[in-house]
Amino acid sequence: MSANVSPLSQGNLRARKGETSDARDFIARAEAVAAIAERYADEVDRDARFPAEAFAAIREHKLLGMLIPVELGGEGARAADVADVCAVLGQACGSTAMIFAMHHVKVACLVRHARGNSWQLGLQRRIAERQMLLSSSTTEGANGGNIRSSEAAVRIADGRVALQRDASCISYGLDADGLVTTARRSDGAASSDQVLVAFLREDYSLEPTLSWDTLGMRGTCSTGFIVRAEGEADQVLPEAYERIHNQTMAPFAHIFWSSAWCGVAAGAVRRARAFVRQAARSSGGRMPPAASQLTRARVSLETLRSVIQAGIATFERHAADPGGLTTTDAQLALTLLKVEASELAATTVLNAMRACGLSGYRNDSEFAMGRYLRDILSAPIMITNDRVLASVEPAVLMSEAPLALSL
Repeated sequence: MSANVSPLSQGNLRARKGETSDARDFIARAEAVAAIAERYADEVDRDARFPAEAFAAIREHKLLGMLIPVELGGEGARAADVADVCAVLGQACGSTAMIFAMHHVKVACLVRHARGNSWQLGLQRRIAERQMLLSSSTTEGANGGNIRSSEAAVRIADGRVALQRDASCISYGLDADGLVTTARRSDGAASSDQVLVAFLREDYSLEPTLSWDTLGMRGTCSTGFIVRAEGEADQVLPEAYERIHNQTMAPFAHIFWSSAWCGVAAGAVRRARAFVRQAARSSGGRMPPAASQLTRARVSLETLRSVIQAGIATFERHAADPGGLTTTDAQLALTLLKVEASELAATTVLNAMRACGLSGYRNDSEFAMGRYLRDILSAPIMITNDRVLASVEPAVLMSEAPLALSL
């Protein structure tokens, strides 16, 4: 990893005895993957294709099962460990980092909400052993990206579950080994009365409906599909999705996505720093006109890292308490993390591009910033910040802003 940016969870979050060696091992494995991901990142972006080479390396380094408990064949990693890996991968390839982040959000849901369900525990063992990649389906055609509302309902009969769903977006769906999807609990249930279901690749078919030709994050291949799935009834997680969403889906998503965006921003700063150093050497030590923009980028990057570290600390303080993550303060802090991180990351990349001037603006330059900028512009609209802010308005009105500065 670049000396410019240390991993997100180092420092005081890594001070506890016995964690340091594991953290360094995850980061070292991530750096080995990042070297491969970076080699193919421009091709993945240009062709809007799945980063197959990066994920072959991820499987080789057994990172897809890192959150699975040790007793089920995984490594029992913490959210902070996954965040570090997301950040390292993000420096190399934004699409690779975002896919890795989305996969681990789903794995976290399985790990934290299986409640002893034997089928779900068996799935976790398979993920760890076979390094299975899970895709996600939480949005449908008419719900406008509102993942707390489902149109399609599961049908459960004779120990089987069936679902047909018009999914407006399933990231890397054709390249995944399984699918985790929301759905209404039954035909008569309200749209907000949801369940979460895990299907194996052999359980479902995908009929393409929408293409994926976007400005950035092109390698996530977030195509729309009609999903037709059938499996065992135990493939429905035993807890209601409302609890899964509040306790796991939302907080893990905000932490992991923000970490991936931090990595993209760090990659842009690394490239801008290389440009400024080269420009200074070429001019006898004189700094280029826009060198101050590199400093601005570094300031916003360090602020971004601090925001994510605070989010991780909030999560770790509350995660062990069964109701801790549903408190107003915890929900508000972790939800606003997404908004603040996405905007800081975009500011960082823009400042880094300005530091490079025309060399950063050109696509044929070794200091080109186009991919970083296009990828990071997805951050404020991936579950749009306006929707996120609107969702927390009642909590903002009810909750006093904390004054204490210590974590």
